[in-house]
Amino acid sequence: MKFDVVTIFPSMVESFLADGVVGRATERGVLDVAVHDLRRFTTDRHRSVDDVPYGGGPGMVMKPEPFLHAVRDIKRKRGVPDAVVLTSPQGTPLTHATALRMSRLGHIVLLCGRYEGVDERVRTRVVSEEISIGDYVLSGGELPSMVILDTVGRLVPGVVGDAASVRDDSFDRKLLDYPHYTRPADVDGDTVPKVLLSGNHAEIRRWRKHEAVKRTLERRPDLLTQDGPGLDEEERTFLQQLRDAETERRARVGA
Repeated sequence: MKFDVVTIFPSMVESFLADGVVGRATERGVLDVAVHDLRRFTTDRHRSVDDVPYGGGPGMVMKPEPFLHAVRDIKRKRGVPDAVVLTSPQGTPLTHATALRMSRLGHIVLLCGRYEGVDERVRTRVVSEEISIGDYVLSGGELPSMVILDTVGRLVPGVVGDAASVRDDSFDRKLLDYPHYTRPADVDGDTVPKVLLSGNHAEIRRWRKHEAVKRTLERRPDLLTQDGPGLDEEERTFLQQLRDAETERRARVGA
């Protein structure tokens, strides 16, 4: 799978690619990630990528021509992408379902905005979708592009060594992950649950499913009402038991 990242700060993205899962996958050739300096696609001697907004207002707006030239150059040298993504607070929220869909593409271009925004003609002429990583504003699109690279890249077969690790991640089935423990078994009296030391794999599996449902109900109950892959029968039983216990607790408190 190919990624192309267009940014005025290529070193930020390149440092991200130096380590971690995505970096190792790039070294092995499972992912092909190219980082492009937007200033290379300017035409003036100052290598300007921004200008004052028409209509007035604070801040600067990123010029259209460098982005348009960059995408044109990528198409010529790297092939026509399946998606050209602009990272933007106005974009569609990034979810696991979005990342999974994007991981099935062959080639994605990520455009990193800055300042007050990007000239609208970039959106209308070359961008196929806008993606936001949350309801907040960052200084630029480099961090979102790295988030997209990581969350999409790790879903590409062969990037993560243990496929089960990806399959069992939070949000894969609208459930948060269960608690994890490792050595030592006792930290100042805080001990690992006995079931995990029992060697009984059936009971360990049940405990993990129960804890995943419990954690989701406590922290993200909205996930249990969303569309998507549903709970299995055992998980639905755990969920009902937890809800019944909470109803009884509230009744006792009210009494």
